[in-house]
Amino acid sequence: MTSPPASVDGFVKQFLQNLNFDIGVSLSESSKNDQYLALAGTVRDYLMARWLDDQRRQGDLQAKGVCYLSAEYLLGRQLDNNLLASRLTDIASDALAQCGIDLDELRQLEVEPGLGNGGLGRLAACFIDSLATIGVPSIGYGIRYEYGIFRQTFEDGQQVEQPDAWLALGSPWEFPHPEAAQQISFGGHTETYDDDGVTRSRWIPGWNVQAVPYNYMVPGYHNGRVNTLRLWSAVATSAFDLRIFNSGDYEEAVRAQTFAENISKVLYPEDSTPQGKELRLQQQYFFVAASIGDFLENVLADGYDLAKLPERVIFQLNDTHPVIAVPELMRVLVDDKHMEWDAAWAITQQCFAYTCHTLLPEALEVWPVDLLGRLLPRHLEIIYRINDDFLEEVRERFGDDELRIRAMSIVGEHPFRSVRMAHLATVAGSKVNGVAELHSQLLRDKVLHDFDEFFPGKFTNVTNGVTPRRFIRLANPDLAGLITEALGAGWTVDLERLRGLEAFAADPEFRERFAAVKAGNKRRLAAVLRERDGLDVSEDHLLDVMVKRLHEYKRQMLQLLHIVTQYDRVVSGRVAASDITPRTFLFGAKAAPGYAMAKSIIHLINAVGEVVNDDPRVEGRLKVLFPPNYNVTLAERVIPAADLSEQISLAGKEASGTGNMKFALNGALTIGTDDGANVEIRELVGDENFFLFGMSEPEVEAQWAKGYRPAEFYQADAELRSAMDLIASGAFSGGDRSVFEPIVSNLLYDDRFMVLADYGSYIRAQAKVDAAYADPDAWTRSAILNVARTGFFSSDRSIRDYIDRIWHTPPVS
Repeated sequence: MTSPPASVDGFVKQFLQNLNFDIGVSLSESSKNDQYLALAGTVRDYLMARWLDDQRRQGDLQAKGVCYLSAEYLLGRQLDNNLLASRLTDIASDALAQCGIDLDELRQLEVEPGLGNGGLGRLAACFIDSLATIGVPSIGYGIRYEYGIFRQTFEDGQQVEQPDAWLALGSPWEFPHPEAAQQISFGGHTETYDDDGVTRSRWIPGWNVQAVPYNYMVPGYHNGRVNTLRLWSAVATSAFDLRIFNSGDYEEAVRAQTFAENISKVLYPEDSTPQGKELRLQQQYFFVAASIGDFLENVLADGYDLAKLPERVIFQLNDTHPVIAVPELMRVLVDDKHMEWDAAWAITQQCFAYTCHTLLPEALEVWPVDLLGRLLPRHLEIIYRINDDFLEEVRERFGDDELRIRAMSIVGEHPFRSVRMAHLATVAGSKVNGVAELHSQLLRDKVLHDFDEFFPGKFTNVTNGVTPRRFIRLANPDLAGLITEALGAGWTVDLERLRGLEAFAADPEFRERFAAVKAGNKRRLAAVLRERDGLDVSEDHLLDVMVKRLHEYKRQMLQLLHIVTQYDRVVSGRVAASDITPRTFLFGAKAAPGYAMAKSIIHLINAVGEVVNDDPRVEGRLKVLFPPNYNVTLAERVIPAADLSEQISLAGKEASGTGNMKFALNGALTIGTDDGANVEIRELVGDENFFLFGMSEPEVEAQWAKGYRPAEFYQADAELRSAMDLIASGAFSGGDRSVFEPIVSNLLYDDRFMVLADYGSYIRAQAKVDAAYADPDAWTRSAILNVARTGFFSSDRSIRDYIDRIWHTPPVS
């Protein structure tokens, strides 16, 4: 193993060695991609010694660690993060300069891993960063999707999904280990047999695949620790049949390979078909079975007493996707290790904890019993027994209350017989946590109320957080420098120190410098969007940003109605263009491929943007931008530039959000409802630095109870009526009224997320935004206070809360 480069000269030497001997080219003949790969290899070499040492030390110490099970890891680019964590940024820059190479040019060559869809995957990436920074032994487990989330393009304003071939040029950050592959089984049947007088069950699978691990290093910030992210790739156990190939049936000869590789092909395959549903379940079982097998076989010491497993590990279930791990651990303990059922169940209940990330009933996964029985027959038997034992306990506690029993059963009957994965996770988990104070309270009071009553003390809260390393230090280096100058360097691992900035909010010179940082970030964003998408950004506009997954509950339609209202005010002559605050509205969002309404909303946003941006009557006042394929790389430019953060979900629907935290920490003011972590943000920054609107969660419930009729709000509000009529008229669809009629009808007759009910309050709040922005100095003061008062939202704090409340896994020095 090469020794770490301790100096610029050492880095140059190692870089050139990697270029010559790993890439196989000389410096003079190398391409930019060759240079990037050699640079990544040099940084990787530096981290590797610490990584291997940590693995050895953890094996020696046998300390309790965390296995974080997540279907998504939205990592972002790795080069800058690894340079920052290992204190190599300046050394690498100077070393490359000696070779006539610009580090900034090589940075742009890195392709972002497409391993996540949105907040869930970004949270998982933040958490593994914080686990390494705090010093908790951990392994992140997931899937190495060959194509990941799709690459979004627009054709005639409509979303088109393209494969995201992020691995086309290879990934220099991963280490494949085919020798450590796990065999994963599916299908078949079960049978009972006699084991010295004990009747046992065993699974006779119908087919299997190999799960090959690819390891990624996860460095802690400036502490020398390097944890592991282990992603599984599916390959066939018998990938190629030479006999069939020689017979001329070439397609059949590789059928097994194609079938197996589909499992790790794409993130969240479209599940509107039975085949898609089955593939999703295959994915989920594939990665958790591989992960549990890997931990028991390769991480634990030989001969480890599995009765002590809770002293060694906690498996954190990041949402319901990995919950099939519960019956898998039971199968291993009972069937493979011949443990008694009660002992195995006692171990299992201590080894899992469950994070619920939703309040939407449709987002709580259920699996049809016939699918589970066909794909994982032994696991279905185990689930049935877990459920039978659990319901017997419920009857002992509450009597034969059939309504309660049906409500709490892991196996549901309506609309079809199915397994409720959130119920299984709640019964099996040592703790269940929500991800914001309001969300956790609503879980206890509504979504899982019966379980909270049955398991006193099981439910807790851990409010989400984001890593300040990526989302301030890397994304906003000028702000990071200003903070360090004011407060010293320690804030990067102790974000509560940002409180010290409050005193600077009253300093005119500091406010001026803070405003200059924001202006510089707008210029950088403008340059990126111009080069990336050919979009022009007006740097003197209020930058109003809404970037998140496209879903009706997040209410991009409400933001769009505000844009149409502003446009309508001018073109109708009700308001002079000169009286409109100049704004650029920037959207970033992907819609699930099968989500027709979400894709229609994307089409409407682009259609409105095309009309507004081309209308000379609002030129210089209103602009709508929707750059395609929003990802972490673009987020690192958008978030620092934003003036206003749109967090406008219907109260009681957003679990937490993490985008709201990133924007506040980077000096954007929030317009939002009292939903998710908005509640905590508003409490911390103060009402005067937050634009609150909309119904509270109890008011939403009251509105539903009395009978919500969205058409009544349409009739009662002239501006709302005018804006919706403008959309319905075909003004944004070339006169074709039919194009966006489904959106208008949905709002009028099936407004599940009460867009029309909150419209008036939202428009009034936006008027307050305009008034506040008219005083730039006061706005800057509020922006500074947002940064100063939101240090609570560090993922380091979140992880410490997990340690204290759930995991009990102290850091290892």
